Amino acid sequence: MTLTFDIRRFLMIGLGSMISGIGINAFLVPHHMLSGGISGLAMIFYFLFNWPLGMMIAIGNLPLFYAAYRLLDREYLYCSLYGLLVFSLSVDGTRFLANINLADDIMLAAIFGGVISGIGAGLIFRNNGSSGGTDIIAIIAKKYFSLNIGIVVFSINFCIMLIAAFLFGAKPAMYTLISMYVGSSVTDKVIEGFNRKKTVMIISEHSGVIAQSVLSEVGRGATFLNGEGAYTRQDKKVLFIVVTLTQIARIKVIVEKIDPHAFMIVQDAAEVAGKGFSRR
Repeated sequence: MTLTFDIRRFLMIGLGSMISGIGINAFLVPHHMLSGGISGLAMIFYFLFNWPLGMMIAIGNLPLFYAAYRLLDREYLYCSLYGLLVFSLSVDGTRFLANINLADDIMLAAIFGGVISGIGAGLIFRNNGSSGGTDIIAIIAKKYFSLNIGIVVFSINFCIMLIAAFLFGAKPAMYTLISMYVGSSVTDKVIEGFNRKKTVMIISEHSGVIAQSVLSEVGRGATFLNGEGAYTRQDKKVLFIVVTLTQIARIKVIVEKIDPHAFMIVQDAAEVAGKGFSRR
């Protein structure tokens, strides 16, 4: 791992943590909406007792880091502690934004709060970092109780929703749910990248010609997989290609032109790294 990569990762985790802190104060706090995990619990104490939110987030997370010390990779641990520090300082440092109330409409606040928080979280996770919270709890639960990480995170956030509904009414809780959903979707987009990759499988009697056309016209290589027809029992060459979303239309035109009877499957690729595709 080079020094340049370390610096970039350091900066991106810090930037993501700052953006997340801004999203909380600018959009969620004015309408008594909550974020997920430890931050959401800290916000409940903030609304009830006006204790410094950033400090409460840090205090709530430190015992979790201590408990998970032996479970976490040291590099991940230090990056996560750094992310937690920047996030906590950012939350307290941008507290004035809660008084500005950038979005009077609670629906807009829920959407934009989710977008901003999601961008921040996405930058953190994309660079293999964390700001603590449910990530650490999930790791502990998986290690000692063999619980599914997704179920643990969902259960924690569901409990936070129930507490919010009881203390502040159903309306803020429902909009909190909207904000969480938007934030989760945006986080996924940032992690995966907006230039989504697709895998294409083509079964054709002219797979060689199609592969050559894809290489020359689209600039993408291809791999031949050995297949066999279940009904005909004949050997077939299956063409396997990884392309960007914008190249799918060109692939379809090539296939339709060469073999209108070809069978083509297009699927999402969660992550692609290697020659011809950028590495994170």
